[in-house]
Amino acid sequence: MEQTEMMRVIEGVLFASGEPVPVERLCLCLECDADEVHAAAKALADELSFARRGVRVIRLENAYQMCSAGDLSAYITKALETRKPPKLSSSQLETLTIIAYYQPATKAYVEQLRGVDSSYSIGALITKKLIEECGKLNVPGRPNLYRTTPDFLRTFGLRSLDDLPVIEKVQFGKREQLEQQVMQQQQAQPTETEDGQQVML
Repeated sequence: MEQTEMMRVIEGVLFASGEPVPVERLCLCLECDADEVHAAAKALADELSFARRGVRVIRLENAYQMCSAGDLSAYITKALETRKPPKLSSSQLETLTIIAYYQPATKAYVEQLRGVDSSYSIGALITKKLIEECGKLNVPGRPNLYRTTPDFLRTFGLRSLDDLPVIEKVQFGKREQLEQQVMQQQQAQPTETEDGQQVML
């Protein structure tokens, strides 16, 4: 199949999907290898950008998605008020930042860094589809692990997690040991919530 025809197919599939489409699925659809898909998707993205079209094709790690052009956000928000980007409080943004940089991370790990209970923020981020559960940590109690989603990448205009700004991470040693220490401390001490109240866990 010629690249121009591949571009047409990719454009149609991404438009119809409305969600990120993995490269593997595009390979099956087009009956070609990943390199050809990446080349055709990049050519399509360049063509849409050069022509200043109202839509763009973006890469989200190993998937592609069609979205509106960034410079049209004011018009789109005005026309589709129900599709405004999620608003984040300072506590939610802080929680999201920790999970983005330390993922997969548990609630206890987030709370160790923040110093306050983060149940509400984690629940809100899940509702906004910016983070998701991705398994359980192999320690007593088996707490849930959380990671960011493709919606997180799209919302913040990132191609992959490698595009996150470099920061100096806090090092705690082995996560399993930290989790056990945190659980023991939480059983014996009150924990401060995000509104400043103290509760016993």
